[in-house]
Parts: sequence; structure tokens; C-alpha cells
Amino acid sequence: MKKIIDPKHTIIYTAHYPSKNMISSKKVKQNRAVLGIGGNIGDVPRRFERLYWFIRRSKYIKLIESSPILKNPPFGLLEQDDFHNAIIVVSTILTPRELLYYLLRVEKRFGRKRSVPNGARTLDIDIIFYNNISISSKELTIPHQHWMSRESVLIPLSLMKSRH
Repeated sequence: MKKIIDPKHTIIYTAHYPSKNMISSKKVKQNRAVLGIGGNIGDVPRRFERLYWFIRRSKYIKLIESSPILKNPPFGLLEQDDFHNAIIVVSTILTPRELLYYLLRVEKRFGRKRSVPNGARTLDIDIIFYNNISISSKELTIPHQHWMSRESVLIPLSLMKSRH
């Protein structure tokens, strides 16, 4: 199902976007991360569905909730197809740096090639928040430095049942 919210933005609902899973984290100390996912090459909603099942089988991260998918125009490099973006909330035993490396491997598994900054991509996964911590290093900044200025983060986040 699709819902046009303005001429530039469309909300897309699929089988697992949005979804909310009940996860018990009482046995193990779990960290909570809010991830932004996006892509604009190929059938991105289908790829997001494959990512959903990949995460469901992961031993490193567990899916808590996903937002609906937002179709929106690109920023930065404007001569490319519209993006599809969503937010997923996960629990993890990984540290922020371990999570970053894990997500980079997931992107690569889903065909991500890094050639042009802000260019077209099959899958991009950004750590938006990790618990309530702040990190600023060469390889990792948490919270994500541009999250407050990106509709691709703000709109899906606003449509989630839980407030993160």
C-alpha cells in the first residue's frame, strides 16, 4: 500500500515495514541501536524485505521495530533515482564499533559498492543512535551527524509506534 504525503514523498507499507517484534532482553545485557536504511538501485522494497529476514536470522542483532518505507528524492548528488528509506530498531550485544563493522559487511553482502559519496547504492545502513551515547571519531559518529536535517530519517522515525 502506498500513501502520498506530498509531491516529493510517498509512504510505502510492506509485509514487514512497519513491524514490531516483542523481544525479551532480560537474560542478556542488550544495547539498543536505531539504524537508518536506504537504497535506490533495483527493487529496494524487496531488498528491505530480504534484509528483514536476514536480521531475523542474525545472531548479532535482533529486530525490535521497523518503520514504514519512505520514497523520497536524493540529496547531494541529485542526478539519480529517488531513494527508499526506513528506520529499524535493533538490540545487540555488539559494541558501536563492532556494530559498524558488522553493518558494513551486511551492506557488502547486499551488493553495496562505494564509489561516489552520496551516490546511488543498493543498500546503505547508518547507525543513527546507540543507547544514549555520543561518539565522535574518524570512522564513527553517534548520533549520526545529519539525522536532524534529513527527512529520510525524521519522517520514518515520526511514523514509528515507539519513540526512540
